[in-house]
Amino acid sequence: MKRDEMIERVKAEMPERRWLHTEGVMAASKVLAERFGEDAGRAELAAILHDVAKYWPVDRMELIIREQHLPGDLLAYDKELWHAPVGAWVARHEFGVTDSGILDAIRYHTSGRRGMSKLEKIVWLADYIEPGREFSGVDRIRELSEKDLEESMLAAFDNTIAFLIAKGKRIYPLTIDARNDLIEHIKGG
Repeated sequence: MKRDEMIERVKAEMPERRWLHTEGVMAASKVLAERFGEDAGRAELAAILHDVAKYWPVDRMELIIREQHLPGDLLAYDKELWHAPVGAWVARHEFGVTDSGILDAIRYHTSGRRGMSKLEKIVWLADYIEPGREFSGVDRIRELSEKDLEESMLAAFDNTIAFLIAKGKRIYPLTIDARNDLIEHIKGG
């Protein structure tokens, strides 16, 4: 599928404000890819599709999770996580994406995971720091992202986990695993 056709189809799946977010993630992904030595085209493609299922009805996402045998433990956690693995399924089955690296970048852009590839890290961080995001700590993380991909991600995970704790929310285990993995790489254990 051609890029322009893909963009039009994805835009049709979301409100205008979410498409503006997607454009911000596309731009941030390309910048981060160039900065940290990843293919900018692959990063942009993952960014285009990362929120394709974000505004789908919850029951539609749940049906795909169940019928396609996506990780069932997702159903016990915040529904905000669901659109990422569902989006990876949609990217493959409705948009014809076969690059497993791009699919994983979409699949893990909300939770993260242990052993994230550079592409996964770039899309995850781009989603977090895109220019339209405004929340406490984002400017510091943007500054960190100019120098170090993993240090900026660790700060972002810390920020996210603190937010979830303050809200009394459960933390998805892959998010904890992703943070712990970063600490092991950065601090050596």
